[in-house]
Amino acid sequence: MKQRIITAVVAAAAFLPIVLYGGWPFLIMTYLMATVALQEALKMKKTAIASLPGMLSVALLWVLLVPERMTVAIEHAGYNKLQLALLIVLLLLIYTVLTKNRFNFDDAAFCVLTALYVGFGFYYFLETREAGAVFVFFALFITWATDSGAYFVGRAYGKRKLWPEISPKKTVEGFVGGIASALAVAVIFSLTTDMQTVLPLLLIATAVLSIFGQLGDLVESALKRHYHVKDSGTILPGHGGVLDRVDSWLFVFPLLHVLQVI
Repeated sequence: MKQRIITAVVAAAAFLPIVLYGGWPFLIMTYLMATVALQEALKMKKTAIASLPGMLSVALLWVLLVPERMTVAIEHAGYNKLQLALLIVLLLLIYTVLTKNRFNFDDAAFCVLTALYVGFGFYYFLETREAGAVFVFFALFITWATDSGAYFVGRAYGKRKLWPEISPKKTVEGFVGGIASALAVAVIFSLTTDMQTVLPLLLIATAVLSIFGQLGDLVESALKRHYHVKDSGTILPGHGGVLDRVDSWLFVFPLLHVLQVI
């Protein structure tokens, strides 16, 4: 527990000021975090990031992460993000032929889906910061509140297992406690910030975001269980890997835009 707390404090001290500052430091940090998360996911399937499929996966991720305000640079060259992404997918499929199916269609599909899974989450992380730091902090704090509420309520009152085949320790009581904690944070944000969102709508959106954040956690748990991995990585002592820390974000930030909270 002590190591977990120290890591959290150090990581927050480095991470939160960059989120607040924004600009190029935030963009670089996002690319780095997303690349590490992708590497961790690829490693589960024993695909090295230094391999051709690994490098093509990173290229696809980096294309997906290009912010809307910077796509003009690609368009000046006569292309768009979709065309570049399609080219990378085609190269992955061609590689299945060149390797005589040692790298097969399933492997290529994993590389593409993993890049999409990580890429869209972090792309909307970037786009949310463009809308304003308050929205990033809102998403982060309701995610953290959901995690903390689910953990403490689950430990204190949890009796009914939520999804034991995927995550044996999660409970229905913890699931509800996580939503309640997120709603409490949403009320605080409504009273103390200029989000300018009607409270009833904000609470509905928060409940949906909390639910999907917990589902995002379960998705990564299912991925790790399938590949017999305890943690996605070891870069954050006491916490695991980057993917372990952002699994909820990958669902919350895109949904923040779908629900038009911003």
